[in-house]
Amino acid sequence: MSSRPDASAFANDIYQRARRKAFLRGVLSALQGHSNELLPYDEVRHKVRAGMPNYRGMTSVPLDKIVGSVNRYRDFDRAFLPTQSETSARWRRIGEAYYSDINLPPVTLYKVGEVYFVVDGNHRVSVARELGREFIDAEVQECRVRVPLTPDMDPDDIEVIGEKANFLETTRLDEARPGMSIELTIPGGYHLLLEHIEYHRYMQSQEWKREFSTEEAAVHWYDKVYLPVVKVIRQSGVLNEFPGRTEGDLYIWIIEHQYFLREHLGPDVSTEEAARSFTEHFSPSRLKRFWHWITHHLLRRKTIEEELQERRAEQAEGR
Repeated sequence: MSSRPDASAFANDIYQRARRKAFLRGVLSALQGHSNELLPYDEVRHKVRAGMPNYRGMTSVPLDKIVGSVNRYRDFDRAFLPTQSETSARWRRIGEAYYSDINLPPVTLYKVGEVYFVVDGNHRVSVARELGREFIDAEVQECRVRVPLTPDMDPDDIEVIGEKANFLETTRLDEARPGMSIELTIPGGYHLLLEHIEYHRYMQSQEWKREFSTEEAAVHWYDKVYLPVVKVIRQSGVLNEFPGRTEGDLYIWIIEHQYFLREHLGPDVSTEEAARSFTEHFSPSRLKRFWHWITHHLLRRKTIEEELQERRAEQAEGR
């Protein structure tokens, strides 16, 4: 007599296993402060300004790239484990079909960037993942986006990605400067960049005695303001002092810090000096901050602010 369990017992076993995993993942994510939720398609589409779906046909899709759902994003966690029991009978029926080698219809997915959202077939995706499958047959409709979406993103990332999509739609820098890349991790950072560009647009319009468009100003700002600051960041190696941050993050912080220094120490504070000052004061490295204290308080090495104040005093005396 065969010891192989029947389809119903098999499906029940893997369902109970999936529910236990879902519970443990929920506890672990809560303790770690990480999101364990599927991404809701409508919210993501709205935030990243994705286009309407266009049919791309049948294909085999990696299951680990399916990160959300159109309607069932509350019924499963990020690993597509079931988080509720209301649809347990349906989940088990799919499990029985897999056990019995019954051909199931392909799932229907929306592709946004490099990730997928389930339109139809959430339980098939869930069972396939629990059984260790790597791919699933799918009918795919793709939505065009200006910004990349990757499987490792979480809801907080979506906020920043949405801001970037708005930034690119407003400035069209990706069209004027193909290959350009301004990556930020700071929530609200792209809104700050738009403020910088708007100020630059105003100054250019005043200087040239004509109205500059936002797109024109963005290109000029990118070439004449952003890239020179990034060059300083790269040459100084300051990015190494801020792990997990980007050149775009440092651009915002250094420019804002330079504005602060110029308000207090005069208009001649250079980008290099602002970068050095910012690193001295705000580097997250404890060793770096300790060395700054040693050199300033024990070795009496001047800070960049003290050097600028002395220079300002010398200029005043020379007048």
